[in-house]
Amino acid sequence: MKKRMLGAAMAAAMVVSAGAVTVPVYAEDEPYKAALLLNGTLGDKSFFDSANEGLTKLQEELGEDKFTFKVEQMGATSADEAKWEPTLYDYCDDGSYDVIIVGTFQMMDALINASADYPDQKFIYFDEAFNFEEDGGENIYNVMYKQNEVSYLVGAAAAMMTTDETLEKADPSNKVIGFLGGMENSVINDFLVGYIQGAKDIDEEIQVALAYVGNFYDSAAGKDMALTQYQNGADVGFNVAGSAGLGQIEAAVDADKYAFGVDSDQAALLPDYAANIPTSAIKNVGNSLIRAIKMDMEDELEYGQLEYLGFSEGGVELVEDDHYKEAVPENIRTKVEELKQEIIDGKLEVPTALGEDAMNEDDIQALIDSVKVK
Repeated sequence: MKKRMLGAAMAAAMVVSAGAVTVPVYAEDEPYKAALLLNGTLGDKSFFDSANEGLTKLQEELGEDKFTFKVEQMGATSADEAKWEPTLYDYCDDGSYDVIIVGTFQMMDALINASADYPDQKFIYFDEAFNFEEDGGENIYNVMYKQNEVSYLVGAAAAMMTTDETLEKADPSNKVIGFLGGMENSVINDFLVGYIQGAKDIDEEIQVALAYVGNFYDSAAGKDMALTQYQNGADVGFNVAGSAGLGQIEAAVDADKYAFGVDSDQAALLPDYAANIPTSAIKNVGNSLIRAIKMDMEDELEYGQLEYLGFSEGGVELVEDDHYKEAVPENIRTKVEELKQEIIDGKLEVPTALGEDAMNEDDIQALIDSVKVK
């Protein structure tokens, strides 16, 4: 490791879920240096852009004399996958980075290997749960998001919007809404179960058209699937598919329907499409990285631990700006705000596909079947 990274013998012991461990501690004589390795590219108007924007914001706040970072765009296609782990190893070999940041379930195997081979390298892993009991990871800080909470609000809003007679893009004669996922995994299922339950709690007769692109980059395929949903009666959709989800927004424009954004404020990032994007469910990846790095700079970040961040911790939010107020009727916004406060206060427990309280596969399938389009 770089000389400014103090050795384990000088590092303070940190009590974490994986046991008492020591990891190198940041020294202030040089800038804290981070590497963000994306198994995709910037420009997704979503997940990876949020991570990059968070680090950019932190650099602007602290100044380059205190914090610097580098982004490596490794690509998302099947042809790119072979270089993900070698690239991670290259950055570990470099030895100059205080922390290396990776995310999503697709980087799990590479991270398991790299964290074991480079025990003095610190990692931040976001948006997939690391199994500390089985795979070690004493040098990994793991952050997840309670996307089920914000998806619950989107589902509730969608269910109300689809029968609202004041919305010109909605057909109140049916009760069909759409959901477009990238790939079926635990995180996407967490979005899905929150979305379905939020919609069902508004209207038990709601139906949800469900489709998975099979990846997070093919926007053309995402558009085709979303168009099918709109043509089959959905007039409000929700994309949770990274760059592929941009296809649903394009489909909403073509079909003159609605599509909720995800991970970043997509109405603001796509102003030409904003009329079709009521608001976005944000997973605050960028904010969570700012929080983690600031804590690490103060030697307060606990490695070997998984944290879940929801509304209360600022890990997720629904964009509630002027555009949202113009696009969504007041009665719907009022109900959504009430539901959010109930979640924060612990009065409303949203089902989840993650963690100790996760629904099992049979229960998830039963929930999906209960809203299947007839």
